[in-house]
Amino acid sequence: MTESDTSLRARLVDVGVALVAAEGAEALTLREIARRTGVSHGAPRRYFPTHLELLSAIARRGFTDLAGRVGATLAENAGAGPREQVTALARTYLRFALDHPGMYELMFRHDVLESGHLGLRETSLPLFGLLADLVAQVRPDAEARQVAGALWANLHGLAQLWRWGSLQLATGDTDFGPLLETALTAHLGSRDGER
Repeated sequence: MTESDTSLRARLVDVGVALVAAEGAEALTLREIARRTGVSHGAPRRYFPTHLELLSAIARRGFTDLAGRVGATLAENAGAGPREQVTALARTYLRFALDHPGMYELMFRHDVLESGHLGLRETSLPLFGLLADLVAQVRPDAEARQVAGALWANLHGLAQLWRWGSLQLATGDTDFGPLLETALTAHLGSRDGER
């Protein structure tokens, strides 16, 4: 690939990232990305033979962003215990989901993850592995990957329902903190170690 090819490929992804941020995952059509990039509607196929490949490249940017945030969170909480680190990671995850709903939706679409393009599984699974490792330290009595999976599913649901306004309506909460703490206690036990 020439430098101009690499540049156009990156611009197509940049435009896709901006489009998903502004209008959500449903706006990510090849035609619209091409139009906003200023190229013919067939040009993206030169770099991304399928729509799924382009979506995967855009989602990879989301995983890279989330991984950077996770790394910063772990660095900021390096001296904290594993439960506090899980709490900090959960907050980071929820903040990312709420601040970037279109990207978040795209990142966890089954077809995008299962496509195998750009190693998305290799990008997303280490993030889950970090969570499972910390859960194992908090809950040595349990199967850490299962507890981490249940916690992740709980966080995912919390993010979606909070974004839709359903949890605020049902609970009267104006901050997701109390719900997050309840979810963490349900999966990890209380802060004082009692289950």
